Amino acid sequence: MPLTDAQIRRLKKPDKEKKVSDGAGLHLLLKPAGSRLWRLAYRFGGKQKTLALGKYPYVSLAEARQKRDAAKTLLATGVDPSQQAKAEKALAALTSGNIFDVIADEMMAKATREGLAETTLKKKRWLLDLARSDLGLRPIKDISAPEILSTLRKVESQGNYETARRLRATIGQVFRYAIATARADNDPTFGLRGALTTPQVVHRAAITDWHRFGGLVRCIWEYVGSYETRSALKLMTLLYPRPGELRQAEWDEFDFAKGVWTIPAQRTKMRREHRKPLPESALEILRDLHKLTGTGNFAFPSISSPRRPISENTLNAALRRMGFTKEEMTSHGFRATASTLLNESGKWNPDAIEAELGHVGADEVRRAYHRAAYWDEREKMAGWWSVEIEQLLK
Repeated sequence: MPLTDAQIRRLKKPDKEKKVSDGAGLHLLLKPAGSRLWRLAYRFGGKQKTLALGKYPYVSLAEARQKRDAAKTLLATGVDPSQQAKAEKALAALTSGNIFDVIADEMMAKATREGLAETTLKKKRWLLDLARSDLGLRPIKDISAPEILSTLRKVESQGNYETARRLRATIGQVFRYAIATARADNDPTFGLRGALTTPQVVHRAAITDWHRFGGLVRCIWEYVGSYETRSALKLMTLLYPRPGELRQAEWDEFDFAKGVWTIPAQRTKMRREHRKPLPESALEILRDLHKLTGTGNFAFPSISSPRRPISENTLNAALRRMGFTKEEMTSHGFRATASTLLNESGKWNPDAIEAELGHVGADEVRRAYHRAAYWDEREKMAGWWSVEIEQLLK
């Protein structure tokens, strides 16, 4: 029998969920808490499905019947009303700027304005592209943890465990930006932290004993490749910066008079300016290199175009040509080499070594202390390290 408004008003809260039929698949779903929800049961593609039509009394009996009839019309034309409802909701979200793609683009625009390095931005864009096909057109509030996990599992299934973890973190950044801009209420990625496979940590290869390091140093100083590459490897040995910081270095960053290299914030991993003392041996290399490349911006310009720096593979390729495998040494490994040997020497405060490596301290006060109080010690340490390398060449 069809329902009447009077009958609906007399319905009492059930002890457990209960359905009250109005006919033709339309029914009220009564909840123990008191909610009365309009639902339409139907079949599509051989499967039993349910369409939510709203909550009584906000959606009246007459309106619920109108929605039922509209859904039946769609079914008659071969359209799934649930999919149609999702599409309409996504279109409304797109119009109001509440879909994942729009919010992700806003977040990336903000990151660009804040000066994140282009390599970092490129990685974030690549990660977001992995999620866009599944989540891009979905209203941000409707995306659930299981949906995100399904996307992450696709990446994991290819054995890319670290990528899956980074993708979860990047999707989480989109949700937190949505929360900050009042378009989401929670971050569903938080509960997925333990759901992903933990990748096996593989440390970058590095030589960490003086004898083998001496062999590497001699090979570098005798390297017969391009002058720019040999100079870069020498400076990696003497200064142990991050490889990207060196290969993208511009001449105006070097103060030859004061013996200081100032790496701008946008190129450092920690997004803060980092100053490094230059021992005389490093200054000699830079002065000679300046005679060759000083007419351009980059200290290490690409062979193909002086408007670009050398590629990230240049230094590693040179190490391979010298006979050092990727399991023995990498360009990033010079940092581990210096860190290990400087600490083992027992001559330098570990915090001064960390400051020279450009690592952030435990808090802002510690960070400021690193930059100021340890500068004199870092200058002495740079000189000592330079002398030790000269001894290895004898």
